[in-house]
Amino acid sequence: MRGAFGPITGGVISYHPSMATLLAHITVRPGAEVDFEALARTLHEQTHATETGVLRYEYWRGADERSYYTLLSFADHRAFIAHQTSEHHESASPELGRMIESLRLEWLDPIDGASTLPLTEMQEAPDGAQDLTVAYTDRFAAIIAPWWEPLRHTSS
Repeated sequence: MRGAFGPITGGVISYHPSMATLLAHITVRPGAEVDFEALARTLHEQTHATETGVLRYEYWRGADERSYYTLLSFADHRAFIAHQTSEHHESASPELGRMIESLRLEWLDPIDGASTLPLTEMQEAPDGAQDLTVAYTDRFAAIIAPWWEPLRHTSS
């Protein structure tokens, strides 16, 4: 079975997705910036050209040296897992693992009336899913932060 790139470090990782939106906080190794940005462009192009269910998939440079952010938003958790297990993402994973010093994934939940994205909700792997899909569904399981619940579905 193929696996995701490198270790995920830097604090608590909470996962959440039927909508799936997350922010990746990335620090690349010294000297890897040019190669990382080239691979980010390739992944952006391939993701938008070949995947259904992708709503947002964008990269930004951060203020701190060697820091980057990726906003990933998918129609549902299964579309996110399809992205993670796609040939282009899996093929890039070893190279990403060599470039990334640290990665922290943070599931996001939109504020009703202040975002056009749907709420983040969890889904199980479909019956009969491939082993990699099941493994990634478990690895990237979404947990709704308890403090979100009383604020969801409220608009002023």
